[in-house]
Amino acid sequence: MTRIAVDALGGDRAPAEVIAGAHDAIRDGIDVVLYGPAGLDTGGIELVETIDVIEMAEKPAEAVRAKPNSSLVAAVRAVADGNADAVVSAGNTGAVLAAGLLHLRRLSGVMRPAIAVPIPAREKVSLLLDGGANADSRPEHLVQFAVMGSIFAQEMLDVANPEVRLLSIGEEPEKGDSATIEAHELLREEAGINFVGNAEGRDLLRGAADVVVTGGFNGNMALKLLEGTITELLDALREEITATTRGKVGGLLIRPAARRLRTRLDPETYGGAYLLGLRGLAVIAHGNSSRRAIGNAIRLAARGVDNQVVERLAERLPYRDRRDESHDA
Repeated sequence: MTRIAVDALGGDRAPAEVIAGAHDAIRDGIDVVLYGPAGLDTGGIELVETIDVIEMAEKPAEAVRAKPNSSLVAAVRAVADGNADAVVSAGNTGAVLAAGLLHLRRLSGVMRPAIAVPIPAREKVSLLLDGGANADSRPEHLVQFAVMGSIFAQEMLDVANPEVRLLSIGEEPEKGDSATIEAHELLREEAGINFVGNAEGRDLLRGAADVVVTGGFNGNMALKLLEGTITELLDALREEITATTRGKVGGLLIRPAARRLRTRLDPETYGGAYLLGLRGLAVIAHGNSSRRAIGNAIRLAARGVDNQVVERLAERLPYRDRRDESHDA
């Protein structure tokens, strides 16, 4: 049975929603172990006691080193020690990355791990890298994100020759800041990927490409803009439908389609995202995750273990000189 270590104190709604989500995942036959303080009521789920918590506002690397027995670090360390197959946390994203670099370490040749976030496009799922693991990314990092994303799309999404695009402010090669323009040139020269040019932010929900690459800062802003827009539009639509009797009658007719649309677009449907490039499997969930999102994040982690995400990536990643050792925690 796949064993998932879960940071019980990670996220804005922890620990209640985390524990509830863990119970949902257990019903699917997943073995979950929670990491949290003594006396935490887990409803019967195994608890490994910890004594600290890393807050969202703390500096990641400093917090990881200062609090080795926090729930987040202990859960990550469980994977490194072989006590769990994967880790899930809705806590401080930078701290998950720092703990992963410290205890799980990077795959050979990986310069920087990246968060691979599924974008629910109309006709297919697009993968965006980096979703926020790296605030500062150099052009060569974006090339490796494209390589990792392409391998993931081939191995996990069954896309034979995934198209890769670079997120920019225009489709023309000369559009964007200097780093984006340089990344475009490097991507065009990279033999191992099917690079087809730039993509604009407005194309993300249209299925801009199988893999869309960008730096973590821009990627995280794009994702949060999408999430906020989707949520506001769906909520506004519901309010308009329920505002009048005629709207309520019409709402009954479109309810099935509206539910399908909400399920497809809702970030909680996926629950979390893989942190690719580490020697162990880590899933990062949204800081505001509900029990549904946590349950789905745990399921995502279990699928990653079953499908050997880390092993497949390790086997197929081309070797590169590790030129960025300073990024380790």
